[in-house]
This record gives sequence, structure tokens and C-alpha cells, in this order.
Amino acid sequence: MAELLRLLTDRFSTPIGMALLACDEEGRLRLFDWTDQENRWGPKLHARNGEVKLFPQRDPFGHTGALKAYMAGEVWAIDALSVAFAGTPFQNKVWKALRTIRAGETMSYGALAVRIGAPKAVRSVGLANGANPVGVVVPCHRVIGSDGSLTGYGGGLERKRWLLAHEARYAGGGLFRKEDSP
Repeated sequence: MAELLRLLTDRFSTPIGMALLACDEEGRLRLFDWTDQENRWGPKLHARNGEVKLFPQRDPFGHTGALKAYMAGEVWAIDALSVAFAGTPFQNKVWKALRTIRAGETMSYGALAVRIGAPKAVRSVGLANGANPVGVVVPCHRVIGSDGSLTGYGGGLERKRWLLAHEARYAGGGLFRKEDSP
């Protein structure tokens, strides 16, 4: 029998566009994305063997408040938010590793591949990064090219640039400083 995944959703304004978050009834974030990227939401929710229903609710579990605080400069306000990963084992490994990149820091795809113990899986790391359902909180925007260049970001490079500059301003990090490879 198909299971019903009930998700509580909220939409809110940020300095870089309207955002949407969705969390399950246990308070785990399942999605954070931009409302102009709606075509990407379905696959990112990873509804396995079931149906997803969205229920609007203001500030579910305080997540909207935490994300607004992040956008206002409290860049660590989102660090403790609970997330639910429903990807492949490899994607889950990448997404968990993304959460170890601190605000104000960046890391190359290659360094991230090394961090998860798969140094030859740079392309796979990039694909998993792009499939991340919980942007900003699972900070895929902190991953950059090996030469320090900004590379693709599902929300657009202007948003990525803003997020990195925002974090650098409030976390005290260098704007495009790469973390040393292990």
C-alpha cells in the first residue's frame, strides 16, 4: 500500500527571491528551494512508494525563523536544523559531508570527493551536489571549482555569489577561500 508523506510548507521572501521550505511531521527539512525553481521540486522530494501532499503552515517547527535569521546575518542559525535525506547511499554521504563545510568557507568538488573517501568520484559528487533537496541548509553553494571559480548552482550563479558573500561577511571567512585538501 502506498504511504502518504505529509509535508508542512512555508513560502517566504529573502533578499535573493521567494523561498519554499517543506518539512515532515517530525520537523525534518525535506526541501528548501526557490519558488522560481518549482520544476525541480518533485524529484527532490524523493517520495518512494508513496504520495506527497503539501500543507501550508507558517514557520513549521521554527524553520522559517531560522532561515530568516540566516538571511539576516546569523549564518549559524541553520546549523542545527534537522534534515531528512532520502537519496541513494552515495548522495546521502555527499549531503552529510556538505554540512561539514562551515559558513564562510568553500571546498572544491575534488576535495569533497576526498573527504567522503571517493577521490575519483568527482563527477558523481557534482551530480549528488546538484540533486541536493535542501539547499542552503545542506550548503551545496559552498562547493566551487578546483580553480576557485564559481560553478553551477541550481538556484543560479547570482544567488550562489550572494550566499557566499553573505556568509563571508558574517562568518569572517574569505569570500572564495578554498579549504585545504586533506
